[in-house]
Order: sequence, then C-alpha cells, then structure tokens
Amino acid sequence: MVPELEKATVRIRQPERVRGIIRSLREQGVAKLQVISDFDMTLSRFGCNGRRCPTSHNILDTSRVISEDGKKKLKDLLHYYYPIEIDPNRTLEEKRPLMVEWWTKAHELLVQQKIHKDDIAQIVRESEAMLRDGFKEFFDQLHKNNIPLFIFSAGVGDILEEIIRQANVFYSNVNVVSNYMDFNDDGVLTHFKGPLIHTYNKNNSVLQGTGYFQQLSTRTSIILLGDSMGDLTMADGVPSVENILKIGFLNDKVEERRGKYLDSYDIVLESDETLDVVNGILRYILTET
Repeated sequence: MVPELEKATVRIRQPERVRGIIRSLREQGVAKLQVISDFDMTLSRFGCNGRRCPTSHNILDTSRVISEDGKKKLKDLLHYYYPIEIDPNRTLEEKRPLMVEWWTKAHELLVQQKIHKDDIAQIVRESEAMLRDGFKEFFDQLHKNNIPLFIFSAGVGDILEEIIRQANVFYSNVNVVSNYMDFNDDGVLTHFKGPLIHTYNKNNSVLQGTGYFQQLSTRTSIILLGDSMGDLTMADGVPSVENILKIGFLNDKVEERRGKYLDSYDIVLESDETLDVVNGILRYILTET
C-alpha cells in the first residue's frame, strides 16, 4: 500500500488497524479529507547534522533583537519548564498550569524587548529554522487537491507564518491558529493576543469563536500530525470524525517515551526528519481508486 511504512524509523502497534484506516481514508476520497498539524518539531525539523533546530519561540529568544539579559532569562525558563513539559510521570492536570506560567513569563519577557515588526522577516532569515525534508511535496499536494491544512501551534504565529512564507508554501488552503504578537502604530510589540495556546490546551477551548472546523463539517477524514501528547486533542473541534489517522514524531528521549507514543499515536516516527511517510500516505489516498 504505502512503501514508506517499511522505513526503519516507523513503529506501529496495530498494523492491521492502521492499514484499515488508510484504506478508509482513500475510499472516502479527497473531498472529505483535512490535515491538522502541529508546527514546531512536526512540520519543522527537530535537528540537523547532530544539532537541534530552533522552534518558533527559540528563533525569537536567541535572535539579535533580544538583550543578553533577556536571552539568559528566557533560557532559564526553558531549563526549568521544558523537563516538566516532557516528563512522562506527570499528569496533564499537573502540567497545564505550569505551561501557562511558562508561556506567560516568556511572553512578558519578549514584550519588554520592544521587538519591531519589521525585524521579523530578517530574524527568520538569519535563523537555522528548517522545514522537514519533503515539505514542498506535502504542501504542494494538499494545495493542488484543495485539502485544508490547519496548523495548530503553541509557538509564535508571526514567526511560523514567516518560515512558511520564506519556503514559498504559504498557500490559500493553509490556516494557522497560534500565539500572535500585537504591535502598536509604531510597529513595536506591546502584547500577545489571546487566548494563550500552550502545549496542553490545543483543543476546542481555544478555538471557541473561530468556527473553523464548523465550516469544514463535511471534512470527516483527518490526518493528524504532532510531536507531543498535547497534540492528540487538536482534532477535538471537528464535528463528526469518521476516520482519523494520528501520526506522531518522536524526536527526543525516544526509549523513555516510546511506550506512551505507541499507545497514543497510530504511527510513530522515531528520529525521522522527513515527511516521507506522510507524503507516501497522501500519495496513496490521492491515487484514483
């Protein structure tokens, strides 16, 4: 069916079930399909040549527009909160308020830096941000077939949109919900627009009023792409899901987190910096039956 599923990076707990879902996605056809995806470390790369690639927050945190003191404080926050975010032994109930705390403190620090709107394109250009290998085929296939791509990100919307724009794949079928900056008339960052989106509230609670999924109520087949446990709820706002295929990128602490990912995602991609498997599945679904 999908030769890419034979890759060494692929792990599947229930192969028969997964094959069934992929077949159903193809039978239901393109008109019913939508893709819901996280951005950082899902559409963007986790690493390259042994080095970590930056998230949309990192790009800003380490850029020339942040003072040395600001950089140090943001780094301290990361070192304190990131281990909590990925700790498999803490419950989501424990993590949620701590994530709100982290994002709020980080956003406040960024606001203090008086970041200028005009600097964003250059910050992204100078960064080491990279989309996963195969991104062009991924975005192109979805666009060509009028398949909506919903990017649900706890990152910085202005930065991630710029990454997609600079990669020349910001097509009309791409819709982003993320943390956006608000600038005053002089183009200086004054605050972040609400609601705050962090790793563990990517669900209906922050989509209230957008009505995005309601407009797509006929799109009942979903491919969901994520890299954390928080990404599993991204499709919660879809009115009546008939088929959903959850693909998880396991980028970090693979051995320790493998069990949890295999329990939660249909397909787990371990240390795979490409979109090969996703593209292979899309190619199969898009082939005329």
